[in-house]
Amino acid sequence: PRGLLKLHAPVDFGVRHLTPALPTLFAANPELRVDLTFDDHPANLAEDGFDVAIVIEKEPNAGLAARKLAPMKRIVCASPDYFRRHRAPRTPEELLQHNCLVFAPQGNERHWCFNGPAGETKVVVDGNVRLNNQNAIRQAALAGVGIALLPTYLIGADLQRGALQPALVGHSTSEVSIWAVYLRNRHLSPKVRTFIDFLFERFQPQAPWDATVPAPDAQARRGNGLIA
Repeated sequence: PRGLLKLHAPVDFGVRHLTPALPTLFAANPELRVDLTFDDHPANLAEDGFDVAIVIEKEPNAGLAARKLAPMKRIVCASPDYFRRHRAPRTPEELLQHNCLVFAPQGNERHWCFNGPAGETKVVVDGNVRLNNQNAIRQAALAGVGIALLPTYLIGADLQRGALQPALVGHSTSEVSIWAVYLRNRHLSPKVRTFIDFLFERFQPQAPWDATVPAPDAQARRGNGLIA
């Protein structure tokens, strides 16, 4: 594998997990060069000339070849300080009593959806902060501003060190995955195959950011809904 590899990835995932992987990639493939664009808007691989795009979706575009790299889990969480001031929610409906940090890339989306013992629950959350960047929501959660629903790829280390604590662990969110996609009609060059294989091996069999995610039944063992 050699030459320029043109890549596209969502901002938060790319900065947090692709950039730190580059030294290992280059050590094994010294003739590779990378042009990596971080953008939360979808890429047009044909028009923009990208070799590979990382997408976070339930299913990738049917017109693209795709390889699933890892599941994407999301967890309701807040800082220990916030949970000292406000009892952790034990059901999705109790989120109505909390200051929820709303991720609103389109401006108005306020629904948090969960699957639990009683089936699907959709909660219309609200709070005093709306942001269109998940890392900004993470920073607000770390500062104790409110409670957030964030992907584990962004907060795995925060959970591990106790800077954020999870709640509603027994209620999963809708299943979404992290995919590497590329054009079907384009020959799969050694550099593209090598990069996709590299990410697959790096994120399998369990994504490193999920190593500290509590098991679904863990919350039931704690009466206050917190996992230390």
